[in-house]
Amino acid sequence: MRIAVGSDERTALTEALIDNLRRRGHELLLVGPLAGEQALWPHVARRVAEAVAGDEADEGLLCCWTGTGVSIAANKVPGVRAALCDDAETARGARLWNDANVLCLSLRRTSIPIAEEILEAWFDTAYKPNAEDEACLAEVRAIEEAYRSA
Repeated sequence: MRIAVGSDERTALTEALIDNLRRRGHELLLVGPLAGEQALWPHVARRVAEAVAGDEADEGLLCCWTGTGVSIAANKVPGVRAALCDDAETARGARLWNDANVLCLSLRRTSIPIAEEILEAWFDTAYKPNAEDEACLAEVRAIEEAYRSA
């Protein structure tokens, strides 16, 4: 799987995430400081989100100090469903019910062992289409379209 990975800083956590993803056999597109470039979190989030929305990557992984900023910025890109996850169950739910395609993590709050649990849940869980969740996702697409047309 092709995964775009970005953070506004390189840390022990981002190194562990990259190692984990490579061990899983994923092809990585590194963005921002992870690629040796200076970039603020909005730029990193936009680049990762656009890679996912534009089919340059199948999924994305973003980090910033709280995880909130990259989540907000990524969700501005139509077609992106970025989820800020602090634990494995939230990641599982984001995939199962929201068909999330970008995982956001906090550099401050996420330990390496918790990050590994979150990645395990993320990759072990797939969206299961059903009437209620399809209706909710259609509403999200309608919101995006309304603002795209404005």
